[in-house]
Amino acid sequence: MDYTQPILAGPGETDYARYMRTDDLLSLQLDRGEMMHHDELLFQTVHQSTELWLKHACFEVDYAIDEIGQDRIEQAIAHISRAVTGARLITGQLEMLTHMTPSDFQKVRLQLGNGSGYESPGWNCVKQISRRLGRAFQSLCAVHEIDLLELYRDGALTPTYRLAEALVEWDEQIALWRVRHFRIAVRTIGVQAVGTKGTPVDQLLRVINRKFYPELWQVRSDLTLAGPLGGLEPAV
Repeated sequence: MDYTQPILAGPGETDYARYMRTDDLLSLQLDRGEMMHHDELLFQTVHQSTELWLKHACFEVDYAIDEIGQDRIEQAIAHISRAVTGARLITGQLEMLTHMTPSDFQKVRLQLGNGSGYESPGWNCVKQISRRLGRAFQSLCAVHEIDLLELYRDGALTPTYRLAEALVEWDEQIALWRVRHFRIAVRTIGVQAVGTKGTPVDQLLRVINRKFYPELWQVRSDLTLAGPLGGLEPAV
C-alpha cells in the first residue's frame, strides 16, 4: 500500500489537508499583501480561533442538555467540563492581544468597519445555549422535587450537586473570559472610549456582571444567611 498518496475524497494534496480542510482554513486570514497593518493577522487569528472554540463549547453544552433530559447526569457533567475547558482556552489566548500597542490597534481598528464582538456567532450561541442549559437544570429539579438550598445545605457530592456546580463553573468561566476581554479593551483603547458599535467601553462592565444562573449564585448567599454567622454585621 502506498501511504504517500491520499485516500480521502476532497481537495488537498494530503489526507491531513483533506480531513482538516487546511486549504480552506488557512485561506480565511488576510495575506501579507492585503494587510494594512502587521497585527491584522494576530487579531484575526485570536478571534477566528475563539469562534471555533465557542462553536465546540456550544456543541458540548447542547449534548449536555440532551443528557440531562435523559437523567444521564454524569455524562452531562463531562460535556460541560469540556465546554469549560474551551472557554478557559479562549480566555488564555486573549493574552496575545496584549502584544498590540494602543497606537497599533487604532490602525487595525480602521479595518473592522462597524464590526463588533456583539455580532460574534459564538457569543450569541453561548447566550442561547446557556439559557437552554439553565432551563434543563430547572426542569430536572422540578421533576425530582429538588430544593437548591437543601441540595447545598446537605453538602453531599451527589450527581445533581455536581451538575449544579458544573453550571456554576461554566457561568464563571464565561464571565472570566468577558472580564479579561474588557480589561484588554480598557488597556488598549481606554475606559472613556466608544466601541465600533457606539457602545461606551465602561458600559461593558455593567453587562459582564450579569449571570446566566443567578439562582445558583443566590443559594450561596441564602446558605450563608441561614448559617450560624449569617446575622453578623459586616466589618467596617
